[in-house]
Amino acid sequence: MANDRPAVLPCLLAGAAAGFINGFFGAGGGMVLVPLLICAAKLPDKEAFSSAIGVILPLCLVSIAVYAARGMLPVKQAVPYLIGGAAGGLLGGILFKKVSARFLHIALGLLIVFGGARLLLC
Repeated sequence: MANDRPAVLPCLLAGAAAGFINGFFGAGGGMVLVPLLICAAKLPDKEAFSSAIGVILPLCLVSIAVYAARGMLPVKQAVPYLIGGAAGGLLGGILFKKVSARFLHIALGLLIVFGGARLLLC
């Protein structure tokens, strides 16, 4: 049986790109990581989506530590978003298994396009 593990270098590069995006912009690492995991690491679609979630938590913890160490972490302003985000994450995790990979691709693509257009126009 052939080795089913993806090559290490593409995985390291995908993680580095996601970490940089997450740390530099404060978000978006997962949006970059999903296509990189599919293309560079050759993961199946749904596995790439779920793997990105597992990778983003440690990336966020590192980014939080860096932002906090530099005095740039507005905790009071972030708490309401944290509560809402936890509820949304729970709902998304429950619904994830019920949707197709095609739906996930379309939804993520639309979210990226919407976010990009909003940033360019506002």
